[in-house]
Amino acid sequence: MRVTALAAHTPEAVRAALAARGWEAQPAWFAAIGIQSFVVLIEDISEDEREALVHWGTRSGADVLTGEGWALVAGAASRIAPLARYDRAPAELARLAPVLGNVLAARAEPPRTWSIRGADVSLEKPVIIGIINVTPDSFSDGGQLGSTEAAIAHGETLMADGCRLLDVGGESTRPGAAPVPAKDEIARVVPVIEGLRKRGIAPISVDTRKAEVARAALAAGAVIVNDVSGLRFDPALAEVVAREQAGIILMHMRGTPATMDDLAQYAHVAAEVSAELMATAETAERGGIARERIVLDPGFGFAKTATHNFRLLDELATIVALGYPVAVGLSRKRFLGAATGRPVEDRDRATAVACALAWERGARLFRVHDAALTREALALASATTNPT
Repeated sequence: MRVTALAAHTPEAVRAALAARGWEAQPAWFAAIGIQSFVVLIEDISEDEREALVHWGTRSGADVLTGEGWALVAGAASRIAPLARYDRAPAELARLAPVLGNVLAARAEPPRTWSIRGADVSLEKPVIIGIINVTPDSFSDGGQLGSTEAAIAHGETLMADGCRLLDVGGESTRPGAAPVPAKDEIARVVPVIEGLRKRGIAPISVDTRKAEVARAALAAGAVIVNDVSGLRFDPALAEVVAREQAGIILMHMRGTPATMDDLAQYAHVAAEVSAELMATAETAERGGIARERIVLDPGFGFAKTATHNFRLLDELATIVALGYPVAVGLSRKRFLGAATGRPVEDRDRATAVACALAWERGARLFRVHDAALTREALALASATTNPT
């Protein structure tokens, strides 16, 4: 007899063990997902629902921890899954079934593509988004691209270094940054977008909070809008994106760049950011943006302290569990400097490591300044989760 301890942190270990012993690919994967540990926090429940969960946990063998208005349920996913079925869950827990079902579905079948205007972006491999800041005051590279030609040349370098998308921004959103008039932002970004398109460089995203700027950028050839405000700054932006059938990245932020640092107050940052991002996504869908066009970004460095950022990175699977593709903007952020002691211009190695950690936790899109280092780190990280 021989006993082998498998790696419990990844379903790949169980899948590989089953596949090596004759299981077909899809049943092996679903079985591996099913026996992996699963923990869900259920909030805003009634006393009757709470008692029903406790009784169900006793019968099913799942662990249930409760308090007033909440319950935490832990166990193998296959053991918790019956709660998502109307024919198997206690009648008192009928309200839980559809919500839990969505979470389990996202876990078993995460998004494989992201629909943007005119194309689908595969998420099977890491998607690196290169940053082109045509601003005088961005936190790490403000003023470095002093002309349209310099910005276009930088875009060519980023694509050669492994980017699959480019993100052009004309307004700094660093802490304390002042807003830029729409006409000035348009004057900065549109010539760059047009120049990149003329050279056959695509797809292109525009980093803006404003409907007017997005409209001009999309007309110039952009196919994605990256909104750091999550549609809170300019609600009209949703109509523009929906009408143009563009892709959209919705980021989590509280307040504005001028006020966000004062709003970095959380009891449980991952759970709170998840809830706020879910509300943002629902707003976007009500505004006519198709679900398959939405990517969520937890907003590292925006209304978050270094401690919040580290916790959010470690618990990124909580955001992934919402069922949308997840993008991360980790590049050269202050919390990386807090860990490494490196100045902003020397944080690209730390950025690459952080992106690799984010990939392992479910992120699929990575917005960076230095594509070459990040490409290598993500190539290694993705090789462990997508073996060939």
